[in-house]
Amino acid sequence: MLYYLFDYLNETFNLPGAGVFQYISFRAAMALIASLLVSMVFGGKIINLIRKHQIGEEVRMLGLEGEESKKGTPTMGGLIILSAILIPTLLFAQLDNIYIITLLVSTVWLGLIGFLDDYIKVYKKDKEGLAGRFKILGQVGIGIIVGLVMVFHPDITIKEKIRFSNNQTVESLALDNNFTEVAEKSSKTTIPFLKNNEFDYHDLTSWISDSAAKYWWLLFIVIVVFVIAAVSNGANLTDGLDGLATGTSAIIGGTLAIFAYVSGNIIAADYLDLMYIPNSGEIVIFMSAFVGACVGFLWYNSYPAQVFMGDTGSLSLGGIIAVVAILIRKELLIPILCGVFLIENLSVVLQVGWFKYTKQKYGEGRRIFKMSPLHHHYQKLGYHESKIVTRFWIVGIMLAVLTAVTLKLR
Repeated sequence: MLYYLFDYLNETFNLPGAGVFQYISFRAAMALIASLLVSMVFGGKIINLIRKHQIGEEVRMLGLEGEESKKGTPTMGGLIILSAILIPTLLFAQLDNIYIITLLVSTVWLGLIGFLDDYIKVYKKDKEGLAGRFKILGQVGIGIIVGLVMVFHPDITIKEKIRFSNNQTVESLALDNNFTEVAEKSSKTTIPFLKNNEFDYHDLTSWISDSAAKYWWLLFIVIVVFVIAAVSNGANLTDGLDGLATGTSAIIGGTLAIFAYVSGNIIAADYLDLMYIPNSGEIVIFMSAFVGACVGFLWYNSYPAQVFMGDTGSLSLGGIIAVVAILIRKELLIPILCGVFLIENLSVVLQVGWFKYTKQKYGEGRRIFKMSPLHHHYQKLGYHESKIVTRFWIVGIMLAVLTAVTLKLR
């Protein structure tokens, strides 16, 4: 909203300084500051309100150190995160931008799913919360919406990189910073480690027949649904120690903000030999608010936590990360960038699968880890909670740097 106000003041009254709101870097910085202020200043008030209504965490006793002290800690703190994301975005982003609209819808959608799950756990005293099939149904729903927007919305476009031959003229080389002049719909995405690092989803069906080629988007939507569900649930599983999911999400969010900036800047995209995505730079404002919300929430969520984010926060954080990666066509980098979420997911899958297999084969279930998700395994080994969290953050930073490096390792 402030973007439109200062744009009007600049064009109508030529107000000195109003033009600075045209710069993505300035608005991103303001969104980051605003999200920090919202989460840190109003976070305490929200926590007191939650505590007043006795919305506390029902801790399952797993025999882990420090469990008893967590009992009764206010939950549903994801409301703080969502507020700190949505308010700065509404203030500083271009609200008619399709990327911002998609992210706002995704945030509210996933936040409502998480809130309903927390509500059932806290008010209905049902520890199972929202049935898993309804969570998946909600994630499938937003996945279909995001997929359809990516495929059919006219503003979701890219500009292809021109592949030059040796006999091209200087005039042709100067064409729009080496990109085609017209933004076009595309089924391409970024794939790491390859020289011409683009993968075309069209190839998934074109090999079958010419008639099947036009239905590539159906498989694309299935992939979008899978990515959103996997990352969202991965963040949910990671949210088991104070500050773990929050800090990891901030690291991933910061990396995606950088990717969004270079993808939406034609000069940076040309220099790095990346896919140029017009108008995607606005995502930087959203992700700046995202990072600020996570860091601000750590003010209360770091060990020992004064509040837990609950599914209201964790499902939203993971879902936002997945949607942003899809919008800037970096979803194939998720296994590296979101490696912490991935290993947490895999630890549960492997633990459950191995237990069932050995129980059927030997009559007694056996375990790979002392406990899953993986962070509880290290707790069982005697590591302090804060040490586990810090080391997971370090691994997250390493994976973020590796993800960035893959863009040049071709």
